[in-house]
Amino acid sequence: MTISVRATTAGISPSSGAPPDPGPKSTGRTVRRWIARLRALGWTVAGLALAAIVWSLVVASGQFPRELFPSVPEIVRAGYDMTAEGLLTEDIFASLRRAFAGFGCGAVAGIAAAVVTANTAAGRKLLQPVLRLLSPIPTIGLVPLAILWFGLGESSKTLVIALGVFVPVWINSHAGLASTPADYLRAARCLGAGRWQTLTRIVVPEATPDIVAGLRVGAAMAFVLIVVAEMTGTTAGLGYRIYQAQLFSQADRLIACLIVLGIIGALCDLVIASSTAPVTRWARKEQ
Repeated sequence: MTISVRATTAGISPSSGAPPDPGPKSTGRTVRRWIARLRALGWTVAGLALAAIVWSLVVASGQFPRELFPSVPEIVRAGYDMTAEGLLTEDIFASLRRAFAGFGCGAVAGIAAAVVTANTAAGRKLLQPVLRLLSPIPTIGLVPLAILWFGLGESSKTLVIALGVFVPVWINSHAGLASTPADYLRAARCLGAGRWQTLTRIVVPEATPDIVAGLRVGAAMAFVLIVVAEMTGTTAGLGYRIYQAQLFSQADRLIACLIVLGIIGALCDLVIASSTAPVTRWARKEQ
């Protein structure tokens, strides 16, 4: 009788064993989340529409030549033509392959270097000064050196992108890993945690928001550098298509490729932010 009364009070049938109904609160939270997403999407669409209107007004003013300052319909038509010709799809896949390869190498190397420079005495004294000296060097300036070392093949392009990704990932990750509160570290030592346990259970989780920020900046840098990397020694890619459009004064195609590149970069940033949200939610709650 006691079990039956408790089960009935909890809203569970004694025979079914089914979980309780989440009730209207859970449904209300879901509805609010969808409303917030739709509102954010609406603001994005409104911003893009405003940009298109401003662009159209500038074109209509006649202050710039139409060949160099195409209208919005002309840009859309150029993108459609490149897609119909099969060029844009091939270029997108080629650029994504190179960008992902360079981003993966640069991100792994940046996080690994940050762990060394932030948590070891040798890393702080030997490696960190060298990286701080090299980080201000523009990555674009290393393109000729990469071509000299690796030629015009895929290796030089991957190296350029990886170096550009490495710098922001290392800087942000190092800042996060080196700023772990001293109270946390002392508590871990008092509780008998070893060096590896302290690193994996305290230091890295505490630095996760900074690491994610570095990854997002690094992803944006990868799409910036893909344009430079693809301007030499390739016959496919958005950077190559932009360079060809500039050579033949095809401003509509050039702008269309830039817009596509921006959309892909924004989507990649959204993927990184969404996939890492579960491990950085605590930081947003603290704020």
